[in-house]
Amino acid sequence: MSKIKITETVLRDGHQSLIATRMTLDEMLPILETMDAVGYHALEVWGGATFDACLRFLNEDPWERLRTIRSRVKNTKLQMLLRGQNLLGYKHYADDMVDEFVKKSIENGIDIIRIFDAFNDTRNLESAVRACKKYGAHAQGCVSYTLSPVHTNEMFIKLGKEIEQMGADSFCIKDMAGLLDPYNTYKLVKDLKNALGIPIELHTHATSGLGSMTYMKAAEAGVDIIDTAISPFGEGSSQPSTEPMVYAFRGTEYDTGIDMDGLNKIAAHFKPIREKYIASGLLDSKLMGVDINTLVYQVPGGMLSNLVSQLKQSNAMDKFDAVLQEVPRVREDLGYPPLVTPSSQIVGTQSVLNVLSGERYKMIPRELQQVVKGMYGRTTVPISDEIVKRIIRNAERVTVRPADLLEPELEKTKQAFAEYIEQDEDVLTGAMFPEPAKKFFQYRNAQRNKIDASLLNEEDKVYPV
Repeated sequence: MSKIKITETVLRDGHQSLIATRMTLDEMLPILETMDAVGYHALEVWGGATFDACLRFLNEDPWERLRTIRSRVKNTKLQMLLRGQNLLGYKHYADDMVDEFVKKSIENGIDIIRIFDAFNDTRNLESAVRACKKYGAHAQGCVSYTLSPVHTNEMFIKLGKEIEQMGADSFCIKDMAGLLDPYNTYKLVKDLKNALGIPIELHTHATSGLGSMTYMKAAEAGVDIIDTAISPFGEGSSQPSTEPMVYAFRGTEYDTGIDMDGLNKIAAHFKPIREKYIASGLLDSKLMGVDINTLVYQVPGGMLSNLVSQLKQSNAMDKFDAVLQEVPRVREDLGYPPLVTPSSQIVGTQSVLNVLSGERYKMIPRELQQVVKGMYGRTTVPISDEIVKRIIRNAERVTVRPADLLEPELEKTKQAFAEYIEQDEDVLTGAMFPEPAKKFFQYRNAQRNKIDASLLNEEDKVYPV
């Protein structure tokens, strides 16, 4: 056994799970040097929903956020979450786009890329893993952990072997809804350590109340790294809190070596930020309690905060429990996909529509149709003929790797956004989020024009002599 390494998630999944990814760069900056010094294995700072939220809600350039964090964090690895062939968007992108995005992420400061697929279709990991290795970063292949009548530990071990053979440098069990229990975790990690020759990281959430116990048993089974969030943005639908886990391992063979005084300073920085989001209503109490029913609904932290946000916008928070009960039914209809972006958003949105309309599948988003067509990859079990007919009628279904059907798109996107491009990265921003990107680019231009006009006016002022 050796000491446990800690990946701190507050700058990405911690606030994604609790406040729908609304923390700003300005709120992060003052504490980055302290975070760099305490002894974390890595800081998860980018990917997931951060990119979308920066553009859509914060008027921030996500690439500039990454570069700025990198300029302050000199010693600790920076980590991001990548949705395989989906990149950070909600559909599949061509291989040339995946290659370019991975390249630019690494150039802008990322050291470790955690790569997953919402359907655990390992074909959808290949391009991103290959690009990650090509450009010199650490490729962490990932399985999305879930429970169903067909998901077994043996299935996850088989997927782990496929990912290792693909060339991944490490393997992550991504338990996005907090479904792992301590004793099954011990067996799963033990078996994975025997089956694989690469480090194993465990990511879980505290939603069900089992997270900290799960990490303890994982440590005993030989896990190498665990993900935690500093306490003001830990627990609830986020990760187990960092400080208690570090303290629990202190003085044992698993001792993390992380400085507790430093952690206290980090927590003190984030406490008033947490209070701000409680006061604004963005941090909802529904996201902070323990709910063992998460083992039934299997709703991950980021999905839970988004469901709350959707229902509030529709003045339908009274339908919250009904929507949670609908989620597993929709999931079963779709072949038991793990609930993680983008499948969680697709299943969650359909569940909301089913409940609010009063009729199942009366309204069907295009993304759900794409799932049934096979455009996101293989489902764990085949979707029933009845559901296929209901959703896509007689449309043809896809059996090949979905990206094999996509033409190269990088050059075409460059042309589409030519008038806005100020850096190479803008092409990738525009490809993933066309409308939010255009609005952000227009905002960026307007802000620059204001500054230019202000300087011009200052020079033109005439002062009395």
